[in-house]
Amino acid sequence: MSADQTAAVIESPSRRRRRPRLPLAGIIGGSIVAFWAVMAIIGPYVAPHDVGALVDDDVFGQMRWAVPLGSDFLGRDVMSRILVGARYTVGVAAAATFLAVLMGGTLGMLAAVSRGAVDMVLSRFFDALISIPSKMAALVVIAALGCSMPVLIGTVALIYTSGAFRIWRALAVNVNTLEFVEVARARGEGTGYLIREEILPNIAGPVLTDFGLRFVFAVLILSGLSFLGLGVQPPDADWGSLVRENIAGLADGALAVVTPSVAIATLTIGVNLLIDNLPGRWSSNGEH
Repeated sequence: MSADQTAAVIESPSRRRRRPRLPLAGIIGGSIVAFWAVMAIIGPYVAPHDVGALVDDDVFGQMRWAVPLGSDFLGRDVMSRILVGARYTVGVAAAATFLAVLMGGTLGMLAAVSRGAVDMVLSRFFDALISIPSKMAALVVIAALGCSMPVLIGTVALIYTSGAFRIWRALAVNVNTLEFVEVARARGEGTGYLIREEILPNIAGPVLTDFGLRFVFAVLILSGLSFLGLGVQPPDADWGSLVRENIAGLADGALAVVTPSVAIATLTIGVNLLIDNLPGRWSSNGEH
């Protein structure tokens, strides 16, 4: 073996980049999120009963074999309704968050790269939009346009687009001043190239964290709207709707009220545990 080969063998372990390991809390959070994501997909197919079927003669019934999580105010199976409701809670929140991050993130990076008048106009517009209280805006829009799924998704997406714009723009501005971006601009690269190849890869960690936080906000505001009767409408129901329709059993601690509340809590806690423990979630130092 030559001296060069020997040196390569000796140096190779130090040159390897170790894969960042997810802490135990992150693994727990990821498992919870994965569980509810799977339930959002297969929940209606594994639910033990039809969501509208009256399977218990006793309202707010306790746990037993036929109704593992008890029955609701009409005698319907709570487990089945939670499993089917996961599709609406997780699905609608994920769709709204994706749209908010897509619109706000794209415009934020565009403003940071373009600078000048484009940056000023977009920044002032979203500053004005973010000053409107989110719940008030949601109530006004839904009261005017109705409670359909597209309206819910569009309303929540619009509410959180402003926050996504500000976060993505702030991150992109920091990277936009670095040397490799200036070199690419000097080569004559266009705005699309700078955003796609230079800016976005270097802010991936923080923006993934931002996506997780906005997803939690979307779950909570959608659940709140459903609790007020302005969210998912019967015969469909998300977890917020399940809490609202079974609120009469709260004084007795009925499982029909407790279990959808626990589902909301576990989903939000799981997302927070996951994003708080993501490796490199705050690294936006422009390593290229």
